[in-house]
Amino acid sequence: MDTEKRLKTTGAASLTELHATKEYILPDERMQHPVAVIECIEAIPCNPCETACPVHAITVGSEITNLPVIDIEKCTGCGLCVAACPGLAIYLKQKNYTKDLSYIAFPFEYVPLPEVGQSVNMVDRFGLVVCEGTVIKVVKIKRFDRTAIIHASYPVEQYEHVVNMQRLARN
Repeated sequence: MDTEKRLKTTGAASLTELHATKEYILPDERMQHPVAVIECIEAIPCNPCETACPVHAITVGSEITNLPVIDIEKCTGCGLCVAACPGLAIYLKQKNYTKDLSYIAFPFEYVPLPEVGQSVNMVDRFGLVVCEGTVIKVVKIKRFDRTAIIHASYPVEQYEHVVNMQRLARN
């Protein structure tokens, strides 16, 4: 199946497809703080990430259907773009959060929300469990329709693969 058709049916790009784009920039171990990672694959009229960024680290440009590009040197890791993105296509990452753990902050629009300290299953772009992680913080931003941002740590070996967590069962 060609990439365009697969993306329209599965909604997720593979790592190989992401690596083939200039827009996918993953911060490496030199970054000492979380940085936005953008996995936007749809050339649609959209720029909330650009307008939400207080330091102008995200550029869409004059053509509003351009894919956003992050300048990781400018990004402060504030996370406003994460909550602002209607496509849930942005998250924050830091490879060496600690010696053995990476960090991620991602949008989460399900209930129940996890609790700080809870162990959760971390998943890849296709929703497959890749490892266990620990919730560090849960933030609800009223300005962005209360989209929760989950902050978690997980094994550094899974750095590039983890993008979210598995939904929790409702009681």
